[in-house]
Amino acid sequence: MSATADHAEERTNLAARLGFEPGQVVQELGYDDDVDQELRESIEAVIGQDLVDEDYEDVADAVVLWFRDEDGDLTDALVDAIGLIEDGGVVWLLTPKTGRDGYVEPSDISEAAQTSGLSQTKSVSAGKDWTGGRLVTPKAAKTKR
Repeated sequence: MSATADHAEERTNLAARLGFEPGQVVQELGYDDDVDQELRESIEAVIGQDLVDEDYEDVADAVVLWFRDEDGDLTDALVDAIGLIEDGGVVWLLTPKTGRDGYVEPSDISEAAQTSGLSQTKSVSAGKDWTGGRLVTPKAAKTKR
C-alpha cells in the first residue's frame, strides 16, 4: 500500500472512529480558516458526500460544530445545533486544544452541554489543534449503549 493510501486510510479511520457512517447527512457549523481540513475530508470520505452548511434546510443525522471561545455563547450554539438534527442525532463539538487560540474551558463545555440538555459521551483528539466531544440528547445516550 502506498503512503498516500495509508494516509487516506488514517483520515477515513478517524471519521469512522467518531461514528460517521456512509449516507449520513452531516451539517457543519462554525467553519472558518482554522478548521482541520483533514478531519473534514475524512468525514466526507466516510459519508460519501460533502458536508452541508448552515443554509441546509432539512434535518441532519449529525452536526459538526467548530467553536472557539470568542464565538459567542456556547449554550446558544448547542441549542441551535440540537434543532438541526434528527432524534437520536449527534453533535460533535470541536474546540481548540489547550493553549491554542480560542481554547474553551472543559467546565464551560460541561455546563453548556448540561444546560442545553446534552450529555457528553466521548472525547477525542480531533486533529493537531482540535479536541472533539460527542454530545447526545439523554434519550439518544440510552439507545446507543
